[in-house]
Amino acid sequence: MKPVAQAGLTYFLGRYVVAPLARAIYRPHIEGTAHVPRKGPVIFASNHLSFIDSFAIPLAAPRTVYFLAKSSYFDGHGIGGWISREFFTALGASPVERGAGQAALAALDQQKRQLEAGKAVALYPEGTRSLDGRLYKGRTGVAFLALQTGALVVPVGLVGTNEAMPVGNRFPKLRPRISVRFGEPLDLAHHGPATSGRARRVATDEIMAAIHALSGQELAGEYNEPPAHGTIERIRQALPHERR
Repeated sequence: MKPVAQAGLTYFLGRYVVAPLARAIYRPHIEGTAHVPRKGPVIFASNHLSFIDSFAIPLAAPRTVYFLAKSSYFDGHGIGGWISREFFTALGASPVERGAGQAALAALDQQKRQLEAGKAVALYPEGTRSLDGRLYKGRTGVAFLALQTGALVVPVGLVGTNEAMPVGNRFPKLRPRISVRFGEPLDLAHHGPATSGRARRVATDEIMAAIHALSGQELAGEYNEPPAHGTIERIRQALPHERR
């Protein structure tokens, strides 16, 4: 079993040196930090609009945050690959492979162990970035972790990150100013055990409703499915099933 990821020196240099500089330059609107518990297991459940979301949340949060990052950030070659791998590892990120069920479950297990250690993690219930700016239905993995570990869920609404750094841009723009909004923590235990599919679904819908109230996005009313690769994947996406 892999050890629980720890934020490295890069994280703390970024948090106490780079983050104040970034806040001075980009002047993000940060709201609701008083809602964030300073101790104990917490899941930051956020909408997902841009690559910079995983920087915006740790920059704005009043405590150390761990998150999942796609495996390609860890698999690069040469100097660029080494820098990317070391940077995301130092941040406490855990790699996850898209479309690979067992690998995704392993990454969620890493997040579970972090929560059991009293840490805070950030997850995107939509699963992947919204390319059209709408808020998609949430998959139930976040609710599963919350129900399984007893962690509180802090909903997060990100506004403007897709305009500050659209898909294809290498660096964020100075305008517009982004907003990071933290909502009141949700205790989902009353929905039932993690083994109940209905409890996971209803808890997920509560999380998404809270995110929607913070972000103000148009609701898509469907799942944000990544492009299907191969016939089996296309069939799997067409069949009704619980999106974890």
